[in-house]
Amino acid sequence: MPDYGHELAFGTFITPQSARPADVVALARLTEHAGLELATFQDHPYQPRLLDTWTLLAWVAAETELLRVASNVLNVPLRGPALIARSAAGLDLLSGGRFELGLGAGAFWDEIAAMGGRRLTGGQSVQALEEAIDVIRLLWDADEQSPAHFDGEHYRLDGARRGPAPFHDVALWIGAYKPRMLDLVGRKGDGWLPSEPYLQPGDLTAGNAAIDAAARRAGREPAAIRRLLNVAPRQGSTARWAEELAGLALEDGISTFLVMADDSATIQTFASQVVPTVRELVGNGRLGGTVPAEPVQTELGVTPTLDDGSRVGATAPWDEATRPRRTADTNIAFTERGRLVAQHLIDVHDMLRTELRELREILARVRDGALTAGQARSALNEMALRQNDWTLGAFCARYCAVVAQHHGLEDEAIFPHLARSEPELAPVIGRLVDEHVVIGDAIQQVDRALVQHITDPTEFGPIQDAIDFLTDALLSHLSYEEQQLVEPLARLGFYPGQVQ
Repeated sequence: MPDYGHELAFGTFITPQSARPADVVALARLTEHAGLELATFQDHPYQPRLLDTWTLLAWVAAETELLRVASNVLNVPLRGPALIARSAAGLDLLSGGRFELGLGAGAFWDEIAAMGGRRLTGGQSVQALEEAIDVIRLLWDADEQSPAHFDGEHYRLDGARRGPAPFHDVALWIGAYKPRMLDLVGRKGDGWLPSEPYLQPGDLTAGNAAIDAAARRAGREPAAIRRLLNVAPRQGSTARWAEELAGLALEDGISTFLVMADDSATIQTFASQVVPTVRELVGNGRLGGTVPAEPVQTELGVTPTLDDGSRVGATAPWDEATRPRRTADTNIAFTERGRLVAQHLIDVHDMLRTELRELREILARVRDGALTAGQARSALNEMALRQNDWTLGAFCARYCAVVAQHHGLEDEAIFPHLARSEPELAPVIGRLVDEHVVIGDAIQQVDRALVQHITDPTEFGPIQDAIDFLTDALLSHLSYEEQQLVEPLARLGFYPGQVQ
């Protein structure tokens, strides 16, 4: 996709943790002192471990001088558009035009309903967000003297007074991933604000195309819509990180980068070492220059996880002796991008291993009576979950969804890329795909065992057996995958845009 030509902007995406409010504000101040333009915060009003976003935005705006602040993104179903319009205009007036409004259609409908909000379907939530945008803009139109009227399926205005108008033209940035939401961004949004961890390869290209098409159908110029991105910190070379972001700017039109960071070191590194290089590379690229080629290296520098052979279940998920093995390449050169990709695979696997341990520990503590309901609930609140029989299911569902998403990305994008680049890997990749099917079945068995456990809370045998089988399958699979693919990934690399 083309570079839309917007001026670059950089900022932070900080978790508004209620347990450490002073730290959150300090990170926002650091954002300003480091020379970044924008501090943003997520909005989950049903989550007590997070500060109220409106309160935090106002506080941070008052504690800073030049920093812009924004919701990333606001929970419209619980906030309501009329009050959002008044609050946003007020904050923008008080801050002298330093507020931007990120909007979301809503998620976590059980939690929203528990707070008194309406439970909506996917289609209803998109329609409601579109109506909310119309309501907000009607009320901001203070030059219009007549009362505001709006008769929608989800929101109404019956002669509401307009105003106040914001200090400046507040941008409406929309968090969107699916087709109807992307269409809404193109028709009525001022910006597209997705998060990098939730994107799969090719999603930026496809999302931009959908937004651009919707904009043109609505008589708008695609370049009127800013493209923003919440970006995860990178390990390793800051120069490589900067080159990746510059590529996203020049090839995918991203002009605002918000680093997802809750520590001062990451923010300072991003501001002092990454941002200046991104600005230089994009400036050169827009003048017809090129991003310099990255150097190659001879040391892998990434360590695959070994399988120690220990197992917890009575049934083996497969015959490991039948696994194909790749032939090691003796003529090896690694790029920094490739090494980062390989390390990212291990990092994702380590996250899966950690959460699997958590799942096993929670089950053991409840089963053994080591946790009362209140104590277990407190322990799980740190993971944004409640502890009870249903919570075991909810936690497993969250964990299993991450596994499924990770495997889906591998099956649909990473594996085909490796097979195209190195056909000798085809037998290994075929086996890994087959093992994904076994793990998917194991996940379903855990779900079935959880249902049985809910109906008989004294019976833990089936769920323990199911989790033991999943444990053996997943840990064996992750190690095998790393042993076979880390080195090829470090040589061949993988990044959004490689998918054909």
